[in-house]
Amino acid sequence: MTTPSPDLAHGIMHRALIIDDELSAREELRSLLAEHPGVVITGEAGTVNNARALLAANDYDLVFLDIHILGGLGFDLAPHVREEADIVFVSAHDTFALRAFEVNALDYLVKPVTPSRLAATLRRLDAQATRHAAIATPFRTDDLVLLKVAPSGRRFVRASEIVVVNSCENYSEVQLASGDRVLVRRTMKAWEELLPANHFLRVHRNHLVNLGRVKRFEPLTEDAALLHLNGLPEPVRARRHIGAVIEERLAALKR
Repeated sequence: MTTPSPDLAHGIMHRALIIDDELSAREELRSLLAEHPGVVITGEAGTVNNARALLAANDYDLVFLDIHILGGLGFDLAPHVREEADIVFVSAHDTFALRAFEVNALDYLVKPVTPSRLAATLRRLDAQATRHAAIATPFRTDDLVLLKVAPSGRRFVRASEIVVVNSCENYSEVQLASGDRVLVRRTMKAWEELLPANHFLRVHRNHLVNLGRVKRFEPLTEDAALLHLNGLPEPVRARRHIGAVIEERLAALKR
């Protein structure tokens, strides 16, 4: 009897893009992935421009990304990868491995990719997907939040230590009570779904704040205001009408 692959055994399916300017390299990777029924290739690209068009879609959760691509570098494309997707860099050299993990890559494969090395990458991907699926409820303020950062690749902080999350397109900057600023690859929408809604509020398109850190609300115009937060030297911009919501939320937290 054939033993089912780990990804199918757990019902995990991955939709992958292959971005490499060498046709032979794409064919080789495609052949290796054919041994993993849980991975479906949804698109391929050999240039930076074509890759951008693929990455603008939402039919993938995994990207095999070459470092040197016709028209630029794979690192130029990393910000265009949807936040929910994982990146596996593939290169003929290991020179860029550290930089790859600085942009929160899942793995870094050196060509020629061996079946065993690819299988290890996919096992890591499945394990990560299983952990994410196990998170049934949002974080509480005393829960630890994983921030994927360089050079170690990860850092854990308590949700209560987060003062504000600032939007940086597909990335976000997390400002902590310690004064540290951490750039992570997570969208504001993902943060809103993750952090406890009774303690965190999106006060502006670019700012998600910890209500427990609110010090003062300062109206500026009919539409804008400044929100002063404990642990933050400068205020963040807020929508004027959000003041009433903040008061209501703060009153609820004190009950």
